[in-house]
Amino acid sequence: MAYDYQAVHALDGTIGAVSERRANHLAAHRATAIAMVLAAPGQTAEAAGILVSTGEFEVRFAGPGEWLVLSDVHAPETLAAELSVRAGGFAFVIDQSHGRVALTLSGPDAARILANGIAVDLHGDAFPVGRAANVLCNHLSVNLARTDAQSFDLVVMRSFAEALMGDLKVMARSHELSVDFATR
Repeated sequence: MAYDYQAVHALDGTIGAVSERRANHLAAHRATAIAMVLAAPGQTAEAAGILVSTGEFEVRFAGPGEWLVLSDVHAPETLAAELSVRAGGFAFVIDQSHGRVALTLSGPDAARILANGIAVDLHGDAFPVGRAANVLCNHLSVNLARTDAQSFDLVVMRSFAEALMGDLKVMARSHELSVDFATR
């Protein structure tokens, strides 16, 4: 018996269209390709060297010898394939596109909203643009990256995306927050 499976975003049915985008906005990304790159034993410096971004993808620190690579340009298969070719024997590449969800929280109160559930100093001097870290957001493990002075990306396991969305809405209850799928 053959089954016809259709890809469904983890947050389909939980996010409605917003009538107006507010200053503080949470956007869920539908088509972000995500890959995990793990350095081969003793090859951390070489693996880091191949991850120089050319504008086609963004590299985020995920741990010693581990990086998350995100791309809105590549399809999941092409991102993993390109990274595997670049990596050679220096690193291992694992496609995570269907196993993780990327969210962007932006606005003048983004750092204050995140401070309600993340125990990391998010001041621009302590957590500058380009910095990424694995953190706990309430009870959920997320990869947090500052992408702009007032913008943060959160990458979470697919099965926890709805819980993170709910937590972020609660964390933003004293701030006006709109939620929608990203248009980029």
